[in-house]
Amino acid sequence: MKQSYLLLSALLFSTVAFAQTDNWTPLFNGKNLKGWTQKGGKATYAVERGVITGTSTPNTPNSFLCTEAEYGDFILELDLSVDDGLNSGIQIRSNVKEGVNKGNVFGWQVEVDPSPRAWSGGIYDEGRRDWLYIPNINPEGKKAFHTGGKWNHYRIEAVGNTVRTWINDVPVAFLVDTLQEKGFIGLQVHAIGKPEEAGKKVRWRNIRIQTGKQMHPRPPDNCPVINFTTDSLCEQEKKQGWRLLFNGKDLSGWRSAFKTSAPDAGWSVHDGILKIQGTNGSESRSFGDILTTDTFSAFELSFEFQLTEGANSGVKYFVDEHYDSKGGSAIGLEYQLLDDERHPDAKLGAAGNRTLASLYDLIPSYKPEKRFQRPVGAWNSGRIVVRPDNIVQHWLNGFKVVEYERGSNIYAALVARSKYAIWDGFGMAESGPILLQDHGNTVYFKNIKIRKL
Repeated sequence: MKQSYLLLSALLFSTVAFAQTDNWTPLFNGKNLKGWTQKGGKATYAVERGVITGTSTPNTPNSFLCTEAEYGDFILELDLSVDDGLNSGIQIRSNVKEGVNKGNVFGWQVEVDPSPRAWSGGIYDEGRRDWLYIPNINPEGKKAFHTGGKWNHYRIEAVGNTVRTWINDVPVAFLVDTLQEKGFIGLQVHAIGKPEEAGKKVRWRNIRIQTGKQMHPRPPDNCPVINFTTDSLCEQEKKQGWRLLFNGKDLSGWRSAFKTSAPDAGWSVHDGILKIQGTNGSESRSFGDILTTDTFSAFELSFEFQLTEGANSGVKYFVDEHYDSKGGSAIGLEYQLLDDERHPDAKLGAAGNRTLASLYDLIPSYKPEKRFQRPVGAWNSGRIVVRPDNIVQHWLNGFKVVEYERGSNIYAALVARSKYAIWDGFGMAESGPILLQDHGNTVYFKNIKIRKL
């Protein structure tokens, strides 16, 4: 009898303790759509057996079942399943447009994507800026989503200007944005383009939220960060070993090629943006290249760049200033920066190996589809990864566009057939500085950061 009393007391205590720490507020009562309203298209939403069910409908745009309440900072958790072949998403901090596109939903969307590209958990800006975080840079995150109509658990933390996502407790995205807004939460049924896609379903359950002092954000983890704020590092980036190569204020940490000091003209900094002033289009003969004072071996380099019309430039690595460049740019492996449509260099070389994001004069970049090739005058994101095993990758706007093995037989054969054949051991230094090229055209850089691998 005494044992039974003690067991009952323990159960009662644990129940009370759980209730005290359970800081979640349900957004769905499991019975009806009270507190929700539909916006956008005319896909159908209904409550079936305690689950919100959305059904795809022909001849209607994207549909959204939206909370009547608006939220700024919050933590949201829910379970969802989606039929294969149907795209969906979770809108957060979203609103509706006025004017020409009145009534259209816009704002951040956490992706639900059962297709082979596997972008579930990525962050898209519906009706505004397109993709912000493509999970290609997070291979483990891309594996987290269960297809085949299985249930998936989503967690979304939107705190300040940071949005983090998890699927089935695997971190998928970490975005630091320039915007910080509030708005509704919405459950999307995507528009369909084929008759056979009609009648497909997406389901949601266990929808709950934390706000204010209820919130308990998770600590930093290993999820790759995309940070759109200018020349800054968030706490997670710092813990992952990232540091700024450009401080957004001056050329500290940089010097002119073949010299020990920074240039006194041509390169300038304004509002956190580094600019090389255009001249006559010649290679490194006006103001000259700039290099980091530090050298790097295995590393991950991230940067944003903006080309002007007809511009040519480059980001070089494993630069060796002992080579005689005959007055031109210092010699090293080069991530090509080029206006492919207007600069003649795009048609030189072999098989397009002098186009944007290529390993210059050696390997052409495999371009993503046109919507991800941002036009001249827009900011593009570049990424160079050099692994300790000498596997090297070039990335452009979230897509891997070049991969090769430094020092392999194929690499040696490519060098032997290139302009670099005259320099013994080209590209094979153990370490070297990072270089930004002056090619006589105006080009802008920002958010230049690196971490050692």
